[in-house]
Amino acid sequence: MTYCLGIQVEEGLIGIADTRILSGNEVRVAKKTWVRQGDGYSMFVMTSGLRSTRDKVLMNFEELLDERPSGFDRLFKAVNAFATEIRKAAAEDRELLEAAGLRFNLHALIGGQCSADKAHKLYLVYPEGNWVEVGEETPYEIIGASGYGKPVLARSLQFNDSLQFAFRLGCLSFDSSKVCAADVDYPVDVLLYKRDSYRIIEHRYSQEDLKEITNWWSERLKKSVREMPSAPIDRAFAKLETAAAPQPE
Repeated sequence: MTYCLGIQVEEGLIGIADTRILSGNEVRVAKKTWVRQGDGYSMFVMTSGLRSTRDKVLMNFEELLDERPSGFDRLFKAVNAFATEIRKAAAEDRELLEAAGLRFNLHALIGGQCSADKAHKLYLVYPEGNWVEVGEETPYEIIGASGYGKPVLARSLQFNDSLQFAFRLGCLSFDSSKVCAADVDYPVDVLLYKRDSYRIIEHRYSQEDLKEITNWWSERLKKSVREMPSAPIDRAFAKLETAAAPQPE
């Protein structure tokens, strides 16, 4: 399983990805993020799915970019090129993979900004090669273990939030996924991009680095439950007490 989160707010972009690629009898970690940047463009790719497919698609995509030193002038054109590589890999490998009991599966989040883009963009690419742009109404997307970390984002994240506030929510979203999904784990890679900067910053956290946040979040959740309004709960328990009371003979 994988956890990759992309967030797009007015101020910039955030990418958060775990590194667990194998769990069980053997544990392996590897980067699930890829960054490419130069004069007038900056982009990242995060992927979930079959690792061998990811490596093949990214290698071919990187070779294509090597032939274009100036990159693309619009990010969606780079997304189209990446999608083409997914389709090529599917045509070459899908039948053999399925014969071996494996499913061709590669989701990707591609974010960044190119010279002709008025602002930064974030796209979700599907295994079929089609894609959608992440919009302002729901300014985030998770691929992989998507369910556990969504509630805190859905309740709290808005497009006009600051980049730092969005990053705080992203850390809590990852923590929720790590607690609930056994095959999502540290280290976690973070990508930060500020609008019009054409420079992506990469940072890696260990479990020890974020331990203070994890402990704070756990305690704050317990404290919030203890302090939540109790009247609706009390009404149900009043019925329980009445039902449990000894009945007159």
